[in-house]
Amino acid sequence: MNKIDKLLEELCPEGIDFVKLGEVCEILDSKRKPVAKDRRTSGIYPYYGANGIQDYVDDYIFDGTFILLGEDGSVINADKSPVLNWAVGKIWVNNHAHILAEIPSIANLRYLYFVLQTKDVSSIVRGTPPKLNQENLRNIEIPVPPLSIQEEIVRILDHFTELTASLQAELQARQKQYEYYRDKLLTFTKIGGGRKA
Repeated sequence: MNKIDKLLEELCPEGIDFVKLGEVCEILDSKRKPVAKDRRTSGIYPYYGANGIQDYVDDYIFDGTFILLGEDGSVINADKSPVLNWAVGKIWVNNHAHILAEIPSIANLRYLYFVLQTKDVSSIVRGTPPKLNQENLRNIEIPVPPLSIQEEIVRILDHFTELTASLQAELQARQKQYEYYRDKLLTFTKIGGGRKA
C-alpha cells in the first residue's frame, strides 16, 4: 500500500467529498482589467489573456500565485481540459481569463491546478467564440481530500513535472548533438576536384 492509499484509508474511510470549484478557491474576475494593445505601455510584467502571456506591461494588478483559466476564445485543449496557466508574481490579467486564488484552509492551489488538468469541460463551454462562463466554472466538481493528501499528491506530481522537464531538456540537447555530428560526418569537401560517379 502506498502513502496516498494509507492516508486515504486513515483520513477518508468514508471516501472523498466532491465540492464545487467556487467553494474551494477565490475567483477574482471582478479585479481584471483589459487594456487595448495600443494603450499598453511596454514593461516587465506579464500581461495574460485566455491562453497565456500576450504582452509585457509597465504595471501589475495582481501579486501572488494564481491559476489562470481561459474564459473566452482559446479555452479548451484537444483533450477537452480547460486552458490553464500557472502564474506567479506580479501580473496583469485581461478579461479573457478567470483568476483563481487559494483559500489555504480548504484547498491547495497547486492541487486544484492538477485536478483541473483532468477535467473535461467540453459540455460547459458554449458559443462562438467558445466561452466558459463564471457560473459554469464555479460549478465544476472537484474531489477535495484533506490538505495532507492534497500536499502529498502535489509533491509527487511536481516531482514528475521536474523529471519530465529534465528529460525534455536532455532530449533537446541530444537532438542538437546528433544534428551536429550528422552534419559533420556527412559533409565532405572535394579534394582535387573529387571523383565523379
